[in-house]
Amino acid sequence: MAVDHAPDLRSRLERYALELGFDAAGVVRLEPSEHAAFYRAWLAAGRHGSMGYLERADAVARRLDPHAAWPELRSALVLAHSHINSPADLAVETDPSAGIIARYARGRDYHKVLRKKLLRLLELIEGDVGHPLPLARAYVDTGPVLERELARRAGLGWFGRNTMLLHPQRGSYFFLATLLLELDLEPDAPFQRDHCGTCHACVSACPTGALLGRDTTGAPVIDATRCISYLTIEHRGPIPGELRPLMGNRVFGCDICQEVCPFPRKLSKPTSEPAFASRGPGEPPFGVERLPSDGWHPGTRSPSLVDLMSMDEPGWEAFSRGSPLRRAGRAGFLRNVAVALGNWGSPEAVPVLSAALSDPEPLVRGHAAWALGEIASSGSLSALEAARVAERDPVVLEELDAALARLPSKVK
Repeated sequence: MAVDHAPDLRSRLERYALELGFDAAGVVRLEPSEHAAFYRAWLAAGRHGSMGYLERADAVARRLDPHAAWPELRSALVLAHSHINSPADLAVETDPSAGIIARYARGRDYHKVLRKKLLRLLELIEGDVGHPLPLARAYVDTGPVLERELARRAGLGWFGRNTMLLHPQRGSYFFLATLLLELDLEPDAPFQRDHCGTCHACVSACPTGALLGRDTTGAPVIDATRCISYLTIEHRGPIPGELRPLMGNRVFGCDICQEVCPFPRKLSKPTSEPAFASRGPGEPPFGVERLPSDGWHPGTRSPSLVDLMSMDEPGWEAFSRGSPLRRAGRAGFLRNVAVALGNWGSPEAVPVLSAALSDPEPLVRGHAAWALGEIASSGSLSALEAARVAERDPVVLEELDAALARLPSKVK
């Protein structure tokens, strides 16, 4: 174990972090989680849905007591990094014909961008203390650590009713990154005050009812199985029928609970990091090479739903390469777009949805059928009837039959 007693090391670590583009930093000692009982109960209730990686025994043990898992590691340096590039990014989009992509996912994959910064920060720390730190671990969202709890204990903010970490001067539009270090560092004071007060704007605004308020201990509770972010990114199968009309035109992730919160709306500060900027038509993420095989795509800045549904394989490849959008997969993303087109309800969507009834993926065909059933037009009726004759997949056939049954009798 390496121990550093330099009185000003903590301030130097923060300076290094700010120089690398991070917006805030805090230090916490690695200790058992304060929320172990809540976390286990949340898992037992199935609130995590199909995210099985959250309930693996080894991962749970590390999340709840990282020091027991890695006894040599003593402290965590917790960092926040904004992903808002300009005040325009905070605008709430109201065009139902355009797909809404969560703000964090409009640019480059943040895992790679922030991990590179974390490793550079580790180099600076090693240079400062004068020796390697071979046991250090760098995590950005994917590691077995409870980032938000560590961040609160490191003084970076409190848990809002939307379960987000809220910073009193920066809101919530930021990523969290963590360096676990074999150094004894002076910890920051934990953030104690809950600034939400009596505000329930996020709970009231959640269209699917995923936010369940606070439990008896004051902890905010979310049912991930109803969360639009979960449904459009982590969920791999058909979206439950009763939730589809509630999703609007959110095609990847959801910022509604942040859009209505006064803290991110008023206090978010732009980052100088270009990698997180939204992209125009055909543009790759910042720093990602454009390939000769790339097809056209509509970009991530208010993209047309029709154009998103029209992307061919080369277009999807160019659209998703080097981007968080890759997480949903082509079939999952087009499933989301089909739902958004159905919610838009315009006859303009019928041609692309009709074409999607021939997609090789049953997941896409099934949701295209649902969307056509939401559009009362003779074109949607004709497309559904033709597909009903040719379709063989039993799940898609159920979607086709349900869509045909929903069409108004005047169209029939």
